[in-house]
Amino acid sequence: MSFAQFTQISLSFGDRDILKDVSVKLQAGTKAALTGANGSGKSTLIKVIAGIITPDSGETAIQKDTRIAYLPQAGITHRGCTLKEEADRAFAFGYELEAERDRIGDLLAKNPEKPQPLLEKYHELTVMLEESGWYRRDALAEQILLGLGFERTDFGRRTEEFSGGWQMRIALAKVLMQNPDILLLDEPTNYLDLEARTWLEQFLKDYTGGFLLVSHDRYFLDVTVNEVYELFNGVLHRYPGNYTHYEQVRKIELDSLISRYEQQQEEIRHLEDFIRRFGAKATKAAQAQERQKMLDRIERIEIPETLKKIHFTFPPAPHSGRLVVTIEDLTKSYDGVRNVLDSLSLVIENGDHLVVAGRNGSGKTTLLRILAGEDSVYSGRIKMGAGVSVGYFSQDSAEKLSGSMTVLELLEQDAPLELIPKLRDMLGAFLFRGDDVFKQINVLSGGEKSRLALLKLLLRPVNLLILDEPTNHLDMHSKDVLLDALRDFGGTVIFVSHDRGFIESLADRVLELTPGKARVFPGGYRYYLEQTENSGTVCDTVSKQTAECIPAEKPCSAVKASWEEEKRLKAERRRLEREEEKLMNEITAAEEEKSSLERRLADPAVYSNGLESKKIQNQIESCAARIEQLNMEWERVSSVLADL
Repeated sequence: MSFAQFTQISLSFGDRDILKDVSVKLQAGTKAALTGANGSGKSTLIKVIAGIITPDSGETAIQKDTRIAYLPQAGITHRGCTLKEEADRAFAFGYELEAERDRIGDLLAKNPEKPQPLLEKYHELTVMLEESGWYRRDALAEQILLGLGFERTDFGRRTEEFSGGWQMRIALAKVLMQNPDILLLDEPTNYLDLEARTWLEQFLKDYTGGFLLVSHDRYFLDVTVNEVYELFNGVLHRYPGNYTHYEQVRKIELDSLISRYEQQQEEIRHLEDFIRRFGAKATKAAQAQERQKMLDRIERIEIPETLKKIHFTFPPAPHSGRLVVTIEDLTKSYDGVRNVLDSLSLVIENGDHLVVAGRNGSGKTTLLRILAGEDSVYSGRIKMGAGVSVGYFSQDSAEKLSGSMTVLELLEQDAPLELIPKLRDMLGAFLFRGDDVFKQINVLSGGEKSRLALLKLLLRPVNLLILDEPTNHLDMHSKDVLLDALRDFGGTVIFVSHDRGFIESLADRVLELTPGKARVFPGGYRYYLEQTENSGTVCDTVSKQTAECIPAEKPCSAVKASWEEEKRLKAERRRLEREEEKLMNEITAAEEEKSSLERRLADPAVYSNGLESKKIQNQIESCAARIEQLNMEWERVSSVLADL
């Protein structure tokens, strides 16, 4: 079995330890995620495994002939040939094997005695070619390219004609075509739409080799991996199970860590206070020195800023009428031949959380631009309701930010007075930490500007948010902060996203755009998927031909019942999630109480007192029983949640 094993790998950049005695083994069947805070060293570790970066110390053992393929986050471009020709370059390994086998074949043909070593080598190369997919390379290339969203008409296009996002799709396709023993994928879903992500999910589920991937898409990780490695303060820890299970286990660990951190900080404050007050007094100097030694001996617990619990709310949404947007016969064409949007009619009401779904090119971004007033060249009618104020975010929003003002100054300029004290925390949640808040706008990267533009928008008092891919450039922690804020938002949200977990958690209506028609599903994203998988439609289906209900396999009453059931399940899921969080908090509190009692029992003044020590021992046993009961209840609730 092919494998790559790395033992006690360490790497430092200057005085910062990125990796500390990291050990990991990857082999066929490994389905693993690598997670950690931004800047924790995830990409660095993947580059070490890929052989791009040499560690300072540690041992590496890679079985002979093990092939490792690596996809970076960004930065790959292709030019000089067609897409089909570029795809064929992914099979360079096979061409080399075939050339070597042909060379050995020529030697065998010229040697009538046919030495056994040559025969064995010829057979070995033949087997390797077969297992690499060499003889099925044309079909494999077509399958992967189509799965990642390319059209057959793209195969003959020059690679330099493709945009940056599609360039990375080409790179991903080539990595998958290589069929390596071990895949290393750094943010492979960054440039994929939902359909391509779904295809990649299935590809990885069926993949017989091993893979290690980094992603900020919780749903994608949940359905593809069965173990999670976390880099935390340079140390790598392994957690069996999918990503949600890792988060549940890690939350309990982190709650305990934060509690111990706070206790240690209190102890440090007491020591420092004593040293500051009595260090200069002759009568207390010896005691102050002893406490300084105690302070120096403390092994500091480090808590990254990413663990800070951030929650913010939008400025109150101005009041608006029940009807927020009315769309009548909206038609849009860029070339006068093909309509991107065709006679779309739709009513959006106050409080709706509407996600616009559809394949690339179906008109999602076009619709959002029209609703935001960025595009006025169309036919039909857009009517905004009384009192509607619009906030619009797109990837182009970043391009409008420039100047020598700092990040913090820019937000202070626009933020309502009551939010100014919270700006540093909010910036931290959007990955501007420490001195990042003093960076000038002109020196920010595209991703940083995008995050800043989104946060700047969220500080405005509006009642209609139109968001095009708001989660791009955000990590999971930032997405959760944004999601909580949007759930609490008092207005209406219309958005496009390729993050399925984000969509499922926010959307309560789905507008599906397809060529020539549009359909509205009055339920969450899971309900939408159920309906489309069952080939059904719903009563408020809208098309070019009619605004009435299009006949469907299911009667409208059955559809309504199904929607009601979806709403009931969603409410039950929220109740169980709250109960699960409450139980985890109670477990943490009980464990802390038990630890406190055990520390008291270790005090000589207590354990030498028979009555007192027995009393505390009984309390410890009571705590242990309560923890066991709470854990059983937590497991029950988690099991019910997993089945919903």
